[in-house]
Amino acid sequence: MPTDPKPPLNATLGAFGERVRVRRRELGLSQEAAAEACGVHWTYLSQIERGQRSPRLENLLKIADGLECQPGELVDRLQPR
Repeated sequence: MPTDPKPPLNATLGAFGERVRVRRRELGLSQEAAAEACGVHWTYLSQIERGQRSPRLENLLKIADGLECQPGELVDRLQPR
């Protein structure tokens, strides 16, 4: 019996993860391919997209670089939790 997916840890992380997911899909990348481009493990990227992890600054920069965007595009106007 499948379990319900966990909700994001908070609204800010959920919104950030959605931005990462949207950008990845715009590039036509699977999570695995995007994670490789970003230099992170695919399970970590999955957790980011689901709002289950808060990335460190270094990883935010790696994710933005791998997704061919500026870090600000992923965080601009996010509201603190």
